[in-house]
Amino acid sequence: MSESPPTTPVCYRHPGRETYVRCTRCDRSICPDCMRQAAVGFQCPDCVNEGRRSVRPARTAFGGGAAGRQGHVTKALIAVNVLVMLLSIATDRNGDAAVGGSGFGGLLGGGTPLTEWGAVLGLARFPDGTIGGIADGEWYRLVTAMFLHYGVIHLLLNSWALWVLGRSLEANLGRSRFLALYLISGFGGNVAAYLFSAPNGFTAGASTAIFGLFAALIVIERRMGRDISQVIPILVINLVFTLTVPGISIPGHLGGLAVGGLLALVLAYAPRSRRTMVQAAGGAVIIMALLGLALIRTAVLLA
Repeated sequence: MSESPPTTPVCYRHPGRETYVRCTRCDRSICPDCMRQAAVGFQCPDCVNEGRRSVRPARTAFGGGAAGRQGHVTKALIAVNVLVMLLSIATDRNGDAAVGGSGFGGLLGGGTPLTEWGAVLGLARFPDGTIGGIADGEWYRLVTAMFLHYGVIHLLLNSWALWVLGRSLEANLGRSRFLALYLISGFGGNVAAYLFSAPNGFTAGASTAIFGLFAALIVIERRMGRDISQVIPILVINLVFTLTVPGISIPGHLGGLAVGGLLALVLAYAPRSRRTMVQAAGGAVIIMALLGLALIRTAVLLA
């Protein structure tokens, strides 16, 4: 009785291709198109994909994802600020929103209908006789104000600061934690402006969030054992401008600085075993405390 000739192995994904190479993990035959270089020999695409799913993604020292190194959130925030500036200019009736017209050499440009709608405003009566402001139920102003600017120069200064500070912080914290830091800092600065500014005064700008980023950068860099001697003078210069230049919201800047620093402490020193839970809880507590202060201010203004 004659024996049948031996069968040549074929690729498990391409049955028409003969091959003698086998996957080092599952031992299935693979053709050159299916070979994936491994530490030892070759693996098939299915085993490579399975291995990727079982590998935990790289995390930063503070629990964030490595994708933050690409700076997508920083770029997106700048883009949003620019878009809102364009919308603000488009609504301007007097034509001074783009180049300034008030404040320090035109640094704090003129207001527009959009800034009038979205800036921090405690409580005021408008020329048409209507009443508006946060105390009148316009709570959205505590968020929208951080995306509005008085003139292009104002926008450019804040965008440059966001670009410099944001990329470093986003790389260290990851995208979601950095975004939370930015938004909560801006919110905190706006609440401080609501608490301590004149009820009928308008306040807007990303500076509330920017000052929070300054404080956070100092905390994060110190936590990582890095030198902060170059950051401190820049912060001091900005504080001097805040305290001496007319038209700048001192409560907004200092409030953003304090809230940003506080949240950064939570992010940087949360215990590793319960890091995400502690960070989320800490952020929630800060938001609730700020809302409580805003409610107290509202009650005072309406009394």
